[in-house]
Amino acid sequence: MNDFQDIAGLSEADAANELMRLARQINRARRKYHLDDAPEIPDADYDAMILRNEALEAAFPHLRRPDSPSDKVGFEVAASPLSKVVHEARMMSLDNAFSDGELAEFVARVRRFLALGEDVPVPMTAEPKIDGLSCSLRYEGGVLVRAATRGDGQVGEDVTPNVAHVADIPQRLAGDDHPEIFEIRGEVYMEKAGFLALNAAQAEKGDKLFANPRNAAAGSLRQKDARVTASRPLRFYAHGWGAHSALPATTQAGVMEKIAAWGFTTALEDWAPRDLPAMIDYYNDLAARRAALPYEIDGVVYKVDSLDWQARLGFVAKAPRWAIARKFPAEQASTTLEAIDIQVGRTGKLTPVGRLVPLQVGGVTVTNVTLHNRDEIARLGLRIGDRVVLQRAGDVIPQVVDNLTRDEERAPFIFPDHCPECGSEAVAEEGEVDVRCTAGLICPAQRTERLKHFVSRGALDIDGLGEKTIEEFFGLGWLESPADIFRLRSRRDEIVGRPGWQDKSVDNLLAAIEARRQPDAARLLFGLGIRHVGVVTARDLLKRLTTLPALRAAAERAHAGDDEARAELIGIDGIGPAVLEALGDFFHEPHNVEVWDDLLGQVNPPPYVVETQASEVAGKTVVFTGKLETMSRDEAKAQAERLGARASGSVSAKTDLVVAGPGAGSKLKQAETLNIPVIDEAGWAEIVARAG
Repeated sequence: MNDFQDIAGLSEADAANELMRLARQINRARRKYHLDDAPEIPDADYDAMILRNEALEAAFPHLRRPDSPSDKVGFEVAASPLSKVVHEARMMSLDNAFSDGELAEFVARVRRFLALGEDVPVPMTAEPKIDGLSCSLRYEGGVLVRAATRGDGQVGEDVTPNVAHVADIPQRLAGDDHPEIFEIRGEVYMEKAGFLALNAAQAEKGDKLFANPRNAAAGSLRQKDARVTASRPLRFYAHGWGAHSALPATTQAGVMEKIAAWGFTTALEDWAPRDLPAMIDYYNDLAARRAALPYEIDGVVYKVDSLDWQARLGFVAKAPRWAIARKFPAEQASTTLEAIDIQVGRTGKLTPVGRLVPLQVGGVTVTNVTLHNRDEIARLGLRIGDRVVLQRAGDVIPQVVDNLTRDEERAPFIFPDHCPECGSEAVAEEGEVDVRCTAGLICPAQRTERLKHFVSRGALDIDGLGEKTIEEFFGLGWLESPADIFRLRSRRDEIVGRPGWQDKSVDNLLAAIEARRQPDAARLLFGLGIRHVGVVTARDLLKRLTTLPALRAAAERAHAGDDEARAELIGIDGIGPAVLEALGDFFHEPHNVEVWDDLLGQVNPPPYVVETQASEVAGKTVVFTGKLETMSRDEAKAQAERLGARASGSVSAKTDLVVAGPGAGSKLKQAETLNIPVIDEAGWAEIVARAG
C-alpha cells in the first residue's frame, strides 16, 4: 500500500514523483483489469487512484506527464491473441463524481461552458452504470459486420464470432428505418445468478474461479474459441453509439429509444430527461435498489440530452464533457492504530504514517495509512492505541475519518521537532502546516530522494539507475550529487562483480548515462528539484531565457534587487512571486551553486528550442476579453488550445492576438496601446474554420 501526502502541502518535486508512481501503478492496474481479466485491486481503489492523479494534475498542471493516465482509456491490445480493430470513432471513458456537490458542479460546468443563463434548463438522461466489458457493434445496412472491445479506445479486439452467441445482440437490426452505417455501443456483462452458476461449474471441474461478474464476462467474450463464449451466460446492454452515417434523433433519449426499437436492451424506462434534483433522486433510488438488481452496477451515468450541446461541449483527453459517472460511496471499516512512524521526503517534509492492525477495506488488506501532518493528528486527536475509522474514497489509499476512542485516557502523540534521519531541527515555516528538516542536502533522506528525482522519467530519465541502485551507490559513497552520476564511468571496475552487476549490465548503465551528456535543458532544470519549478515551469522559463546560464544570471540579478530582471521573470506566463523567490533562494545557497557548477561541468545542455504546430495561431498567445456571444470563455480557450495556441488571462507585450467581444474594457485598451492585433468573435470563428 502506498502512502501519499496531503496535496495542499505537497511540493512540486514530490508531486512529480507521485505522478510518476501513479502512472506506473495505474498502468499496471489497467493492464490487469482490461487485458488480463485478473484485477489486483477493487474498482473503487482504481477510481481512487485516478482521482488522486487528476487532483495532482489539477493542483500542478505544469507537471502533467506525457504518459498521463488522464489521457488513456482501457489498455492497448498489442499482446492480445485476437485480431485488432481500429475504431472509426474513439471509444471514450467517463469522468467520475462522488457526491451531490460534484454532480451539481458538473451541471454548472456544462452551463458555464455553453454560456447558459441560470433560467435555461439543462436536461440530462440517467442510466445504471453496469459493470461489464465495453463493446462496439458495427451494423451496415442493418446487418452486424463487426464487433470489437474497447481496447485502448482507439484499437480494440475483434470479437465478431463471439458476440453471435450473446442473445441480446441481434445479427440484424429490427425494422427498416436504420442508417446505412451505425455503431451501437454498450456493455457485455454477466448477471449475478449466471456468474454464481459459472463459478460453481468451474469449481466442479477444478478450473480457475472468476473474481467477479465483470471479469467473468470479459474472460468469456475475449476467447479465441467462440464455443467457450457460447457456453457462458452473457448479456448485452446498449448505452450509446459510435460511428454513424446519420442519427435518427436530435437527443440522447431519442436515439436510445430508436436503438431499443431496433432490438436492444436499454434503460428505456429511464431515458426521460431530468433536472438536477431529479438526477439526485434517481441516484438515491437506484442505490437503494442496487443489491436487489440482477446485475452488478457501480453507479449512475448522466448525459446531456441535447446532441447539439454534446457536439459543442466536445471532449477532453479521454472523456466527453457532456457525461459523467456518479459512483457509489466507498466502504468504511475500523481498526486499531498500533504505531505512528515519521517518514522524511525529498524536500525534508516529515510525514506521519499510521501503522494499523491489518483490516479489509474495499476488498484490500490495509496495514498503514498516511496521517498527512501534525495538524491532522491534532484534529483527530490521534494517539497510539486509538480505534480509528478508515474510508477508501477520494484518495489512492484509505484515509482516517474518525477516532472512536478520542475520549479515552491515553498518552498524547508528540510530533518530533528534530529529523529522525539526521537529528537536525525540524520546523514549520510561517504560513505552512508541514514540518520540514532544516538540514537540506546534508540530510541523507533528502539527498537520496533528490537523486532519485533527478534520474526519474520526467527529468533525465536514465534507464538502469533505479531507486535501489541509487541507494546502493549512495551507501558506498559513490553518489552524493547529480554530477557524481556522470563520474560513475571511472568506477566501472568497482561496479562489475557486485551482486546483480555483470559487464553487460554495467556497460548498459554507463551508456545510458553517457547518452544524457547533452540533456534537454528543461528536463535538467526540473530534475534539480527546485521548489515550485515543475516540468512546465522549467519549459516556460527556458522558452524565454533559452539557456541555463542565462536563467541563473536573471535569477541572481532579481534576488539582488534588480527590478528589470525581476520584471523579466515575472513577465513570463506561469511565473509568479513564489517561483521567483524559489529560484533566488536556490542560487543564494552556496551549496546549491556548488552542485549547479559541478553538474554543468559534466553536462552540456543545448539551448532550449520549442517546436510549434503548423497552425495559424500555433505557438501564439491569445487573450479573450469582453462578452462572447456564441460561446463561453471556457469554450473559446478550449478552441485556442486545440489549435496549438496558449490562452492567457492578461494582455502584455507577449500577447500575439486579442479576441474582443462587446464590453471589452482595459484589456482592449492595453492591446491598442501595445499595437497588438485585435479581432472580433467572427474573426476568431474564421480562424477556427480555416484550421478545420
